[in-house]
Amino acid sequence: MKLLVRICLCLLFGASAAQDRHREQKQDQTGGQEPAALLQQKQSFYEPLTWRFPDPPPEDEPRFPPEFELKTPTAANSVSVVCGESAVRVEAKMDLLGIGKPVRTEDVTLGGCPATGEDPEAQVLVFESELHGCGSQLQMTEDSFIYTFTLIHTPTLGDGQILRTRDVSVSIQCHYPRKSNVSSEVLKPTWNPFRDSKASEESLYFSFSLMTDDWQFPRPSAQLILGDMMKFEVSVQQFHHAPLRVTVDSCVATVHPNIDTVPRYVFLGNNGCLFDSQLTGSSSRFLPRSQDDKLQFELEAFRFQQDDSGTIYITCSVRATVASAAVDASNKACSFFNGWREAGGSHDACTCCDTDCGRGSQSHLTGAGAQWEQETSFGPITVGERPL
Repeated sequence: MKLLVRICLCLLFGASAAQDRHREQKQDQTGGQEPAALLQQKQSFYEPLTWRFPDPPPEDEPRFPPEFELKTPTAANSVSVVCGESAVRVEAKMDLLGIGKPVRTEDVTLGGCPATGEDPEAQVLVFESELHGCGSQLQMTEDSFIYTFTLIHTPTLGDGQILRTRDVSVSIQCHYPRKSNVSSEVLKPTWNPFRDSKASEESLYFSFSLMTDDWQFPRPSAQLILGDMMKFEVSVQQFHHAPLRVTVDSCVATVHPNIDTVPRYVFLGNNGCLFDSQLTGSSSRFLPRSQDDKLQFELEAFRFQQDDSGTIYITCSVRATVASAAVDASNKACSFFNGWREAGGSHDACTCCDTDCGRGSQSHLTGAGAQWEQETSFGPITVGERPL
């Protein structure tokens, strides 16, 4: 019995040893690797490639849960405006961005002006400004004045280097109808080419110049920006003649040299009344007269709304009278600042500026049937926007 068991064990160990020697021989032949067919099966792709090198693989279409809808961003509707006769009131919600988080008060300005108040209950910031304040810009059409403000949100960068809000600017406009006398046909000058006037063998030469800020020289450049003052000087040169006084009866601004085109803005008329300061609250004015044969006035720079070039031409009707003639309703230079004021101090002559000053002829200097007056223009003037 023991002999039989020993023989069986020997047979088992012999078979196992034979299998080990067979495996070792196969590994020697294949370099210790698995069969090539098995490796090829492991390395193969069960789905064919949809792209080829070096092109990048296509992006997978986004997959959403059933009945999932992407939210479309909507405007926050967080700003309200009240345009008054001479001022504007803007209310901005603390949740200016509409994301459920209030902005920092100091990060929001109206054209650079901080909030003038805050309503904790309504959660709003309040901004109040005059129409010409807080970086407003004035645009004029044939029918209206448009004051444009910009509400600006600039997030402050804290200790970290990331922001979870963004810069926001909201354009705000206040529209005001123009008064009828701005485009009144009564004030419409007649266009004539610049020419020398001559009567009774005595010549007068009118000049119309854009001057430097110190009024010492003609300005070498006619490029300005909104908010600048355009400084004009009208003068008359006389030869062998009695002293003269120069006046400006009317002025019109246009985009083209022809004053019969639109848009057009009559800012001076009614025989020497400068309307612009009364109509728009600007600082336009006649300077106090220092000598009779020279008259200076300032006009706050502007642009026409429908013209992107910012180009304007100024055409004025100028007139010479004898210096000894009285300053009256038809012979004056009036500016509006808390009432009408005359450049030479004769303020009573301006009382008709809000009505109709008429047209007198008794003070006109005439000779050989001709009047000493003419139309003269300056341009083009280019008015650019002030950078924010």
